[in-house]
Amino acid sequence: MEAVIVTGLSGAGKSQAANCLEDLGYYCIDNMPPALIKNFMTLAINQKSSIEKAAFVIDIRGGEFFDEINPCLQDLKLMGLEYKILFLEASDEVLIRRFNETRRQHPLSDGGETLTGINREREVLASIRGISDFVIDTSNMKAAKLREEIKALFGKGEDASFVLNIFSFGFKHGIPLEADMVLDVRFIPNPYYITSLKKLTGNSKKIQDYVLKFPESQSFITNVEKMLKDMIPCYIREGKYHLNLAFGCTGGQHRSVTMANVFAEKFKKEGIRITIDHRDL
Repeated sequence: MEAVIVTGLSGAGKSQAANCLEDLGYYCIDNMPPALIKNFMTLAINQKSSIEKAAFVIDIRGGEFFDEINPCLQDLKLMGLEYKILFLEASDEVLIRRFNETRRQHPLSDGGETLTGINREREVLASIRGISDFVIDTSNMKAAKLREEIKALFGKGEDASFVLNIFSFGFKHGIPLEADMVLDVRFIPNPYYITSLKKLTGNSKKIQDYVLKFPESQSFITNVEKMLKDMIPCYIREGKYHLNLAFGCTGGQHRSVTMANVFAEKFKKEGIRITIDHRDL
Protein backbone atom coordinates (compact mmCIF):
# COMPACT_ATOMS: atom_id res chain seq x y z
CA MET A 1 0.00 0.00 0.00
CA GLU A 2 1.33 3.44 -0.96
CA ALA A 3 1.02 6.61 1.08
CA VAL A 4 1.67 10.27 0.38
CA ILE A 5 2.11 12.77 3.20
CA VAL A 6 1.07 16.22 1.97
CA THR A 7 2.36 19.04 4.13
CA GLY A 8 3.78 22.53 3.86
CA LEU A 9 2.95 26.16 4.48
CA SER A 10 -0.58 27.38 5.02
CA GLY A 11 -1.85 28.93 1.80
CA ALA A 12 0.65 27.09 -0.40
CA GLY A 13 -1.95 24.86 -2.09
CA LYS A 14 -2.25 21.68 -0.01
CA SER A 15 -6.00 21.43 -0.57
CA GLN A 16 -5.52 21.66 -4.34
CA ALA A 17 -2.82 19.01 -4.12
CA ALA A 18 -5.16 16.71 -2.21
CA ASN A 19 -7.89 17.21 -4.80
CA CYS A 20 -5.49 16.24 -7.56
CA LEU A 21 -4.30 13.15 -5.69
CA GLU A 22 -7.91 12.15 -5.15
CA ASP A 23 -8.45 12.39 -8.90
CA LEU A 24 -5.45 10.08 -9.31
CA GLY A 25 -7.15 7.43 -7.19
CA TYR A 26 -5.73 8.23 -3.76
CA TYR A 27 -7.94 7.93 -0.69
CA CYS A 28 -7.44 11.40 0.81
CA ILE A 29 -7.85 12.56 4.40
CA ASP A 30 -7.37 16.22 5.32
CA ASN A 31 -5.96 17.45 8.66
CA MET A 32 -5.18 13.92 9.81
CA PRO A 33 -3.52 13.62 13.26
CA PRO A 34 -0.22 11.85 12.47
CA ALA A 35 -0.68 9.33 15.29
CA LEU A 36 -3.79 7.98 13.54
CA ILE A 37 -2.11 7.28 10.21
CA LYS A 38 -0.61 4.01 11.43
CA ASN A 39 -4.03 2.89 12.71
CA PHE A 40 -5.68 3.75 9.39
CA MET A 41 -3.04 1.90 7.37
CA THR A 42 -3.22 -1.14 9.66
CA LEU A 43 -7.01 -1.20 9.45
CA ALA A 44 -6.97 -0.93 5.66
CA ILE A 45 -4.45 -3.76 5.32
CA ASN A 46 -5.98 -6.13 7.88
CA GLN A 47 -9.48 -5.76 6.49
CA LYS A 48 -8.15 -6.29 2.98
CA SER A 49 -9.60 -2.97 1.90
CA SER A 50 -9.77 -2.00 -1.75
CA ILE A 51 -7.69 1.07 -0.88
CA GLU A 52 -4.31 0.69 -2.55
CA LYS A 53 -2.97 4.21 -2.04
CA ALA A 54 -3.76 6.94 0.45
CA ALA A 55 -2.83 10.59 0.90
CA PHE A 56 -2.81 12.43 4.22
CA VAL A 57 -2.77 16.22 4.55
CA ILE A 58 -0.85 17.08 7.72
CA ASP A 59 0.06 20.59 8.83
CA ILE A 60 0.24 22.93 11.80
CA ARG A 61 -3.56 23.06 12.05
CA GLY A 62 -3.14 19.87 14.07
CA GLY A 63 -1.53 21.86 16.86
CA GLU A 64 0.21 19.61 19.39
CA PHE A 65 -0.71 16.54 17.31
CA PHE A 66 1.67 17.74 14.59
CA ASP A 67 4.61 17.00 16.88
CA GLU A 68 3.85 13.30 16.49
CA ILE A 69 4.78 13.23 12.82
CA ASN A 70 8.31 11.87 13.25
CA PRO A 71 7.22 8.86 15.36
CA CYS A 72 4.46 8.30 12.80
CA LEU A 73 6.96 8.13 9.95
CA GLN A 74 9.11 5.70 11.93
CA ASP A 75 6.09 3.46 12.47
CA LEU A 76 5.35 3.42 8.74
CA LYS A 77 8.94 2.39 8.03
CA LEU A 78 8.74 -0.42 10.59
CA MET A 79 5.55 -1.62 8.92
CA GLY A 80 7.41 -1.77 5.62
CA LEU A 81 5.03 0.68 3.97
CA GLU A 82 6.14 2.95 1.15
CA TYR A 83 5.49 6.65 1.59
CA LYS A 84 6.52 9.91 -0.03
CA ILE A 85 6.44 13.36 1.52
CA LEU A 86 5.21 16.24 -0.65
CA PHE A 87 6.02 19.69 0.75
CA LEU A 88 4.36 22.80 -0.67
CA GLU A 89 5.69 26.29 -0.08
CA ALA A 90 5.53 29.82 -1.52
CA SER A 91 7.19 33.17 -0.98
CA ASP A 92 6.17 35.41 1.92
CA GLU A 93 4.74 38.01 -0.48
CA VAL A 94 2.53 35.47 -2.26
CA LEU A 95 1.29 33.88 0.96
CA ILE A 96 0.40 37.26 2.43
CA ARG A 97 -1.50 38.15 -0.74
CA ARG A 98 -3.40 34.86 -0.69
CA PHE A 99 -4.45 35.35 2.93
CA ASN A 100 -5.55 38.91 2.16
CA GLU A 101 -7.57 37.77 -0.85
CA THR A 102 -9.38 35.06 1.13
CA ARG A 103 -9.68 37.33 4.21
CA ARG A 104 -8.52 34.46 6.36
CA GLN A 105 -6.17 34.63 9.31
CA HIS A 106 -2.94 32.66 9.40
CA PRO A 107 -3.29 29.89 12.02
CA LEU A 108 -0.11 30.97 13.82
CA SER A 109 -0.52 34.74 13.62
CA ASP A 110 -2.46 34.93 16.92
CA GLY A 111 -4.49 37.79 15.50
CA GLY A 112 -1.37 39.74 14.59
CA GLU A 113 0.51 40.19 11.33
CA THR A 114 0.29 37.41 8.76
CA LEU A 115 4.06 37.54 8.21
CA THR A 116 4.65 36.72 11.88
CA GLY A 117 2.58 33.56 11.49
CA ILE A 118 4.37 32.61 8.28
CA ASN A 119 7.79 32.97 9.91
CA ARG A 120 6.72 30.83 12.85
CA GLU A 121 5.35 28.19 10.52
CA ARG A 122 8.57 28.06 8.49
CA GLU A 123 10.49 27.36 11.70
CA VAL A 124 8.10 24.61 12.79
CA LEU A 125 8.15 22.93 9.38
CA ALA A 126 11.89 23.25 8.70
CA SER A 127 12.70 19.71 9.83
CA ILE A 128 10.03 17.97 7.76
CA ARG A 129 10.90 20.10 4.74
CA GLY A 130 14.44 18.80 5.03
CA ILE A 131 13.34 15.17 4.72
CA SER A 132 10.66 15.71 2.07
CA ASP A 133 10.91 13.74 -1.16
CA PHE A 134 9.40 16.54 -3.25
CA VAL A 135 9.30 20.29 -2.61
CA ILE A 136 7.12 22.43 -4.87
CA ASP A 137 7.18 26.22 -4.79
CA THR A 138 3.72 27.43 -5.86
CA SER A 139 4.55 31.16 -5.80
CA ASN A 140 4.00 31.69 -9.52
CA MET A 141 2.00 28.55 -10.13
CA LYS A 142 -1.62 28.48 -11.25
CA ALA A 143 -3.85 25.64 -10.08
CA ALA A 144 -3.58 23.88 -13.46
CA LYS A 145 0.22 23.95 -13.31
CA LEU A 146 0.23 22.50 -9.78
CA ARG A 147 -2.04 19.68 -10.94
CA GLU A 148 0.33 19.02 -13.83
CA GLU A 149 3.29 18.82 -11.44
CA ILE A 150 1.50 16.41 -9.11
CA LYS A 151 0.34 14.22 -11.97
CA ALA A 152 3.92 14.04 -13.20
CA LEU A 153 5.09 12.97 -9.74
CA PHE A 154 2.36 10.56 -8.68
CA GLY A 155 0.31 9.74 -11.77
CA LYS A 156 2.78 7.16 -13.02
CA GLY A 157 4.64 6.15 -9.90
CA GLU A 158 8.40 5.87 -10.40
CA ASP A 159 7.98 6.36 -14.15
CA ALA A 160 6.75 9.92 -13.72
CA SER A 161 8.16 12.08 -16.47
CA PHE A 162 10.62 14.85 -15.75
CA VAL A 163 9.41 18.43 -16.27
CA LEU A 164 11.77 21.23 -17.28
CA ASN A 165 10.22 24.57 -16.37
CA ILE A 166 11.95 27.32 -18.32
CA PHE A 167 11.70 31.02 -17.48
CA SER A 168 13.01 34.21 -19.03
CA PHE A 169 13.30 37.32 -16.87
CA GLY A 170 14.96 40.70 -16.49
CA PHE A 171 17.43 41.21 -13.66
CA LYS A 172 16.13 44.73 -13.13
CA HIS A 173 12.79 43.20 -12.13
CA GLY A 174 14.33 40.66 -9.75
CA ILE A 175 15.33 37.01 -9.97
CA PRO A 176 12.41 34.50 -10.02
CA LEU A 177 12.03 33.10 -6.50
CA GLU A 178 11.24 29.61 -7.79
CA ALA A 179 14.41 29.30 -9.92
CA ASP A 180 16.62 26.29 -9.19
CA MET A 181 19.23 27.48 -11.65
CA VAL A 182 19.81 31.02 -12.93
CA LEU A 183 21.79 31.57 -16.13
CA ASP A 184 22.92 35.13 -16.85
CA VAL A 185 23.01 35.93 -20.59
CA ARG A 186 23.94 39.59 -20.25
CA PHE A 187 27.36 38.79 -21.74
CA ILE A 188 25.71 38.61 -25.19
CA PRO A 189 25.54 41.91 -27.15
CA ASN A 190 22.21 43.60 -26.44
CA PRO A 191 19.82 44.17 -29.39
CA TYR A 192 18.15 46.88 -27.31
CA TYR A 193 20.77 49.29 -28.60
CA ILE A 194 19.95 48.53 -32.25
CA THR A 195 17.22 51.01 -33.25
CA SER A 196 15.45 48.62 -35.63
CA LEU A 197 15.42 45.82 -33.02
CA LYS A 198 14.75 47.72 -29.81
CA LYS A 199 10.98 47.32 -29.80
CA LEU A 200 10.98 43.64 -30.82
CA THR A 201 11.25 40.68 -28.42
CA GLY A 202 13.03 37.35 -28.32
CA ASN A 203 9.96 35.78 -29.91
CA SER A 204 10.89 37.59 -33.13
CA LYS A 205 13.11 35.82 -35.67
CA LYS A 206 15.07 39.04 -36.20
CA ILE A 207 16.02 39.16 -32.54
CA GLN A 208 16.81 35.46 -32.48
CA ASP A 209 19.04 35.74 -35.52
CA TYR A 210 20.89 38.66 -33.94
CA VAL A 211 21.35 37.02 -30.52
CA LEU A 212 22.40 33.65 -31.94
CA LYS A 213 24.88 34.93 -34.52
CA PHE A 214 27.65 35.49 -31.98
CA PRO A 215 30.21 32.73 -31.29
CA GLU A 216 29.80 33.20 -27.54
CA SER A 217 26.07 32.53 -27.88
CA GLN A 218 26.67 29.24 -29.68
CA SER A 219 29.35 28.23 -27.19
CA PHE A 220 26.97 29.00 -24.32
CA ILE A 221 24.21 26.88 -25.87
CA THR A 222 26.54 23.94 -26.46
CA ASN A 223 27.98 23.97 -22.95
CA VAL A 224 24.70 24.49 -21.11
CA GLU A 225 22.93 21.83 -23.18
CA LYS A 226 25.63 19.30 -22.33
CA MET A 227 25.53 20.25 -18.64
CA LEU A 228 21.74 19.83 -18.46
CA LYS A 229 21.76 16.51 -20.30
CA ASP A 230 24.32 15.24 -17.78
CA MET A 231 22.44 16.61 -14.77
CA ILE A 232 18.82 15.74 -15.52
CA PRO A 233 19.25 11.96 -15.14
CA CYS A 234 20.94 12.61 -11.79
CA TYR A 235 18.04 14.76 -10.63
CA ILE A 236 15.60 12.02 -11.59
CA ARG A 237 17.70 9.41 -9.79
CA GLU A 238 17.56 11.53 -6.63
CA GLY A 239 13.76 11.80 -6.83
CA LYS A 240 13.51 15.32 -8.27
CA TYR A 241 11.08 15.37 -11.16
CA HIS A 242 11.24 19.00 -12.15
CA LEU A 243 13.90 21.65 -12.66
CA ASN A 244 13.21 25.39 -12.78
CA LEU A 245 15.67 26.92 -15.23
CA ALA A 246 15.76 30.71 -15.52
CA PHE A 247 17.54 32.75 -18.20
CA GLY A 248 18.10 36.37 -17.29
CA CYS A 249 19.12 39.49 -19.20
CA THR A 250 18.76 43.15 -18.30
CA GLY A 251 15.10 43.76 -19.10
CA GLY A 252 13.80 40.27 -19.91
CA GLN A 253 12.79 41.19 -23.48
CA HIS A 254 15.45 40.03 -25.93
CA ARG A 255 18.38 37.78 -24.99
CA SER A 256 16.77 35.83 -22.16
CA VAL A 257 13.59 35.23 -24.18
CA THR A 258 15.64 33.98 -27.12
CA MET A 259 17.65 31.55 -25.00
CA ALA A 260 14.56 30.29 -23.17
CA ASN A 261 12.94 29.54 -26.53
CA VAL A 262 16.06 27.83 -27.85
CA PHE A 263 16.37 25.48 -24.87
CA ALA A 264 12.64 24.78 -24.75
CA GLU A 265 12.77 23.63 -28.36
CA LYS A 266 15.94 21.58 -27.87
CA PHE A 267 14.70 19.63 -24.87
CA LYS A 268 11.23 19.21 -26.30
CA LYS A 269 12.90 17.31 -29.14
CA GLU A 270 14.60 15.15 -26.50
CA GLY A 271 11.16 14.06 -25.32
CA ILE A 272 11.26 16.03 -22.05
CA ARG A 273 8.08 17.73 -20.88
CA ILE A 274 8.51 21.50 -21.10
CA THR A 275 6.75 24.53 -19.70
CA ILE A 276 7.91 28.02 -20.65
CA ASP A 277 7.12 31.38 -19.11
CA HIS A 278 8.47 34.74 -20.35
CA ARG A 279 7.86 36.51 -17.07
CA ASP A 280 8.67 40.07 -18.00
CA LEU A 281 7.31 40.31 -21.54
